[in-house]
Amino acid sequence: MMLRLCRGIVQSSSNFVFVRCKRCQNVQKLFSFQTLVKRGSSGRRSTPERDKHDITKIRNIGIMAHIDAGKTTTTERMLYYSGTTKHLGDVDDGDTVTDYMAQERERGITITSAAVTFFWDGHRINLIDTPGHVDFTVEVERSLRVLDGAIAVFDSSAGVEAQTVTVWHQADRYQIPRLAFLNKMDKRGADFEYSVRSIQDKLQAVPLPLQIPIGKEQSFTGLVDLVTMEVVTWQPTNGKNTHGKDFMKVPLTSEKHTALWEEAVNGRAQLVEKLADLDDIFAEYMLTQDEFDALQVPTEEIQSAIRRVTLGNQAVPLLCGSSLKNKGVQMLMDAVNRYLPNPRERKQEVVQFYKNDLCAYAFKVIHDKQRGPLVFLRIYFGTIKSQGGVYNASQDCTERISRLLWVLADDYREVSSMEAGNIAVAVGLKKTVTGDTLVSSQPAFRIACKNYVNSHPQGGQAALPLLEGVTVPPPVFFCTIEPPSQAFQDDLEKALEILQHEDPSLHVRTDPDTGQTVLSGMGELHLEIIKDRIQKEYRIEAELGPLQIAYRECIHGSATQSATLDRVIGDRQHRAIVTVSVEPLSDLNAPTEIKLEDESDVYDEHLQAALSGAETASIQGPVISFPVMGVRITVTNCHILPGTSASVISACATQAVHRALQSAGGAIMEPIMNVEVTTNESKLGAVLGDLSKRRGEIKTVDSHLRSRVVIAKCPLAEMVGYSTKLRTITSGAATCSIEFSNYRVMTSSDQSRTIKTIMGVL
Repeated sequence: MMLRLCRGIVQSSSNFVFVRCKRCQNVQKLFSFQTLVKRGSSGRRSTPERDKHDITKIRNIGIMAHIDAGKTTTTERMLYYSGTTKHLGDVDDGDTVTDYMAQERERGITITSAAVTFFWDGHRINLIDTPGHVDFTVEVERSLRVLDGAIAVFDSSAGVEAQTVTVWHQADRYQIPRLAFLNKMDKRGADFEYSVRSIQDKLQAVPLPLQIPIGKEQSFTGLVDLVTMEVVTWQPTNGKNTHGKDFMKVPLTSEKHTALWEEAVNGRAQLVEKLADLDDIFAEYMLTQDEFDALQVPTEEIQSAIRRVTLGNQAVPLLCGSSLKNKGVQMLMDAVNRYLPNPRERKQEVVQFYKNDLCAYAFKVIHDKQRGPLVFLRIYFGTIKSQGGVYNASQDCTERISRLLWVLADDYREVSSMEAGNIAVAVGLKKTVTGDTLVSSQPAFRIACKNYVNSHPQGGQAALPLLEGVTVPPPVFFCTIEPPSQAFQDDLEKALEILQHEDPSLHVRTDPDTGQTVLSGMGELHLEIIKDRIQKEYRIEAELGPLQIAYRECIHGSATQSATLDRVIGDRQHRAIVTVSVEPLSDLNAPTEIKLEDESDVYDEHLQAALSGAETASIQGPVISFPVMGVRITVTNCHILPGTSASVISACATQAVHRALQSAGGAIMEPIMNVEVTTNESKLGAVLGDLSKRRGEIKTVDSHLRSRVVIAKCPLAEMVGYSTKLRTITSGAATCSIEFSNYRVMTSSDQSRTIKTIMGVL
C-alpha cells in the first residue's frame, strides 16, 4: 500500500513514519520525506547541500508517449528504485503515485501531468509524467515548455504510434533533447529492429541504439550495453523476486557469450560510426587512431560524444527494457544523468536580461481545497522564497507567496526557499495563471525591459522580456451544461471558473441567444472528465447537453462595408462611422487577423474600441454564427464625434464587420481528424469499408507482423462514438487513436446537410 493511500500517523521519528492503512488497517514503516531527500540511489547517504545547490546535478525531465506505452509504470519504477517509494504501484490496481485523481484510477489513464522529485546517483531529478491521450495534449505542451530533457517511451510491439508523433513534434518545437526507451520488450510481437526503423522513418530522427535486447518476447531476460560492452541480466536472488532491484553485470566476452558476441560487436561498430559522422570532436579523435577498432574506443570517449549529439538534438540515444517486468529502468535513469542536460545547458534567451535576478515561469495551476491555488513554477534564475513578494510581469501586479512547497505528485513538503533550476509549488498567488512570468520586483522588470530593448532595437518600445506562453489547440467539441436547479447556478459558475483556471484548453462562455453556459473542449473524454470532476469534487449534479462539433467559418472573397451608429445617451449625442475591409488569408487555418490600416494610430483609444468591436464580430460568422478563421479584418476609416463612448464605437465596428463578412460570402469549415487503426488482416476490409462510409480519406495501409495499420483522415462529425463502433465491427480485435489535424472547407452538399442538422438541434 502506498504512502499517499495511508493516512493517520501512529508514530514518527526523524527517519521513519509509521502509518495505518485505511483500507487494510496494517501498520507499515516507511522512510519519512525528509529522510528520502538525503538518500541516494542504493540507500547510501548523499550530501544534501550538494544535491540542493549544485545546479549541474539537477535534471528536469518529462516522460511522454502514446497512450498505454508505459509512461506511468516507468515513473513508478524510477520512484521505487530511487528509494522514494517502498511499494510498486500498478496502473491496473489504481495505486500509482502520479495517477492520483479519482478519474485516473477509474480509467487507468493519465489525465493531468504530475511532478515528482527523486534522487539517483547523486543527482536530483525533477520528473513530470504527462498524459498520452490526445484530449489532454495541452498538459504535455505546458510541461514540455519548462523541461530541459525528455524520455520518449515506445511500445516495442507497435513502434511509433499516432500520439507519439504529436508529442515528438511538440518537443521539436521547444528543441528538447530526448532519450528513447523501447518498453514492453517482453510483450508478444515486440520487435527491436522494427521499432528502431519506425523512429527513423516516422519521426525523421537519428536513433542511437546503446543497447540490444537478450531474448525476445517472453524470453527477454536482459540486455547488452554497447557502450560498456557488458551483459546485464535480471534474475531472482536466491529464488526471491526483488522487483528488479538486483541485477547482474558481467563483461561481454567471445568465450562466454558466443551467441551475443557478433551482434554486439556489429552494434558497437555502427554506434561508433554514427558518432563519428555526427560529432566533429569524436571524428577527430578517431582520425588520430592507428586503425579503426570499435572495441578499442574508450567508454568515456563514446559517452562524451553521445552527450554532445544528444544536447545538440542531432541524435536520440535509444535504450530498451520492460518496466512492468522491472527490467532496464536503472540503466534508463543512469542515461538521464549522463546524457540529458542540466538547467545551465538549456538557455532561455529572455532569461539573460534579468542578470541573475529572479525569473520564474508559471506552467500549471491546480486548486487545493485547503491551500487554494497551487502554482507550479519553473525557476530559471535567482532564488524564490516563502513569505516573499514577487512581481507578475505578465499581469502587471505584485503578489505574495505565503508558502513554498516541494511536490511529490499530490503530496507536498514545505520548504523555505528554492534555487534556480528547480520546480517548486507556490501558495498564495491569486492572479497568476498558466504562462505568466514572475520576477522579484517591478524595478527589476523595468531594468530587464531596458536591457531587452537595447538588445532588440528592431522590436520597438512595445517589446517585453516575457517568457513564451503555452500554445493551446482550438477546441473541437462543445456542449451546454446545466445545474440541477437554479440554486446551484452560482456554485457551478465558481466551479467552472476554477476548472478553466486550471485547464487552458477548457473554454466557458454564455450563449447570447439562450443564456445557457457552453463548454468547449478537446474531445468527448475531455468534457466527460470535466463533468465527472464537477459532480465528485464540487458536489454538483450538473448535466451536459448533446455534444456538438465546433465548426469554423471562412469567406470566399473580399469586401468593404461601413456602418453608422447615432445614439443619444442622457444629454449627449454619440456618433460613429466605421469602415472595414475583409479578405481571406492564404492559410484558411490561420487565426483571424484584426488590424488598423495605419498602425501608427495603434494607441488611439477610439481605434482600440473599433478593434475590440471587430474582434467581437469575428466570433460569429455569416453562415451559422461560428467563429471565422483565415480572415484579415482591417479597420480602414473611423469618423468619431468627440465625446462618443467606446461602447458605441465598438458596436458600430461590430456592425460593419458583420456586413462585410456577409458581402464576402461565407463557407463552413469542419474539423478533420488524423485516424490510426490497428487491426488484424481478417478485419481489414470491414475497417476500410466503415471509414469510407464516414467520408474517410485512406492515406496508407501498413503491415506490422500479424497486424495491419490504417492511416486515414476523417471529419470529426463522422467519428463521434467511433471507438465503440470499431470494437463492434472487429469483435474487439482493433484499436484506434484519433487526433485533430486541421479545418477543411465543406462541400456545398455536406454544408447544406450540416446546416439542416444544426438548425434541427437548435
